[in-house]
Amino acid sequence: MTTYVIGRLLLMIPTLLGVAILTFVLMRVVPGDVVTLRYSQSGSVPQEVIDRERKLIGLDKPLQAQFVEWMGQVVRMDFGTSLWTDRPVTEEISTRLGITVELALLAALVASTLAVPLGVLAAVKQDTWVDYVIRVFAIGGIAFPSFWLGILMILALVVWFQWAPPLIFVPIWKDPIANLAQLIWPALAVGYRYSAVATRMTRSSVLEVLREDYVRTARAKGVSETLVVVRHALRNSLLPVITVISLEFAFLFGGLVVTEQVFNVNGLGKLLVDAVAHRDYPLVQAIVLIFSFVFVFVNFIVDMLYGILDPRIRFG
Repeated sequence: MTTYVIGRLLLMIPTLLGVAILTFVLMRVVPGDVVTLRYSQSGSVPQEVIDRERKLIGLDKPLQAQFVEWMGQVVRMDFGTSLWTDRPVTEEISTRLGITVELALLAALVASTLAVPLGVLAAVKQDTWVDYVIRVFAIGGIAFPSFWLGILMILALVVWFQWAPPLIFVPIWKDPIANLAQLIWPALAVGYRYSAVATRMTRSSVLEVLREDYVRTARAKGVSETLVVVRHALRNSLLPVITVISLEFAFLFGGLVVTEQVFNVNGLGKLLVDAVAHRDYPLVQAIVLIFSFVFVFVNFIVDMLYGILDPRIRFG
C-alpha cells in the first residue's frame, strides 16, 4: 500500500511538469506581451524604451533561461511577481482562492444533492413517468451551458423580484447570508450542469446492481425494498458515481471561468481571464499549475477511496 501511494504521488511530478512546459510555451506563442500592451495606448513609443522595459522584467532572456528560472522559483513555492500589477503572484492568488474554493464546494454540494437521490429514484422507478421526468431534467442540464443558465437566473431575479446578487464579496465567517446571496446563484447554475452527468451515472449504476443475484436473494428473504436499495444497490454502485462526482469537482474548480465572469465573482477564473488578456505570464502559469494540481490530487484521492469503499480492491 505504501509503495503504491508513493508511486502515485511521484507520478504527479511529470504530469505537472508537462502542464508547466505546455503553458509556458503557449503563453509565449500568443502575439504581444505585457510591455506592448502597457504602451499600446500611449501612441508612438521608442523601441529602446520597450526593450529597456523587457530587460527589466527578464523577457529579453532566452526562453530556456526564463523557464529554468521560473521552475526554480516554483520549487521554492515562489511564483514570482505579476507583470501587470507588480504584486507577488501568491498575494494575487490568495485573495481569490477562497472564493473559488467555496464556489466549487457549493456547486459540488448542489450537484451531489441533486444527482444521487434523483439517480436512485429514476432507477427504482424505471420506465415510469418519474424516470422520464428525471431523465429530461438530466438531459436539460447537459444541454444548457451553465453561463447561459446564469444569465437567465440574473434576468429572472431582476425582472421578477427587482433584485440582483451583490457585487461585493463578503467572507462567509463575517456575514453568511450576504456571502450565500452572492455565491448560491452561480453554484446553482454550475451545480445543475454537473449534476446531470452524475444523475445519469447513478441511474445506470443502480440499475446494473439491482439486476444482480444477491439483490434478488435479499428480496426473496423478505428484506424491505428500502434496505435493498440503500444497503445493497446504492452502496455497491457508489464507485463509478464517486469517480464521476470527484472528477466533475476537479473540472469544476478550473471550469468556473465563464460563470465567474457572468456573475462578476472575483475568483481565480476571472483572474485567469484578466491575466491572459494582460499577457501576465507568471500569473497565468501559476493559476494553470494550481488547477492542474487540484485535478491530479483529486484523482489520487479517488484512487485511495476505492480501497476504502470496496474491500475487494487491494493495492499492491
